[in-house]
Amino acid sequence: MIKVHITDDHRMVVEGFNDVITKSGIATVCGVSYRLSDCRKQLAVERPDILLLDIEMPDGNGVEFFIEMKDKYPDMKIIALTTHDEYSVVKYLIDSGISGYILKSAYSEEIIEAIEAVMNGETFICDDTSSILNTKSEIPIRLTKRELELLGFLLNGLTNEEAAERMNLTPETVKSYRRNIKFKMNAQSAMQMGKIAYEQWKFFFDAEKMS
Repeated sequence: MIKVHITDDHRMVVEGFNDVITKSGIATVCGVSYRLSDCRKQLAVERPDILLLDIEMPDGNGVEFFIEMKDKYPDMKIIALTTHDEYSVVKYLIDSGISGYILKSAYSEEIIEAIEAVMNGETFICDDTSSILNTKSEIPIRLTKRELELLGFLLNGLTNEEAAERMNLTPETVKSYRRNIKFKMNAQSAMQMGKIAYEQWKFFFDAEKMS
């Protein structure tokens, strides 16, 4: 039977996936983790066939973690779990060798289909995301109004705390928005965010107007 490890920081998501996989009869959940640090330790012991990985985790960059685990366990299939369907993120993960990419809103049948597909050596992209790969890369990354507002402050050199005060938000909320921006842009630093903002001229000018 196929062994699956689930890594996601939302317990309800983990429980839902666990239930679907257990009832499928083709796979079993050999472990779950709610932090990347715990996942790293458990994989060394469990050696699952498939890792279902939330690529937006609170204790690290899930995309970087995917690359790390792919290098360490080349035979393990990794399926990305996400709420995002940004072209840049999907394309980067596919080009980097991800086995599958599914949205957390996917139907239970699609989850099982993904598990079967990747075990057969196929790359599985959920229906809601597959059309993204047929779009042009010039399509801008989609940021929410709040994310654009924060991006404008960050590009003008404000710290998280200063931006939080301007936006009337808590620093933790601003950190969460900043993580989302970095994830959508596939950026690892403020400098990269600025570079991508210039390349995505619409974002840069919108952010400048809001700052």
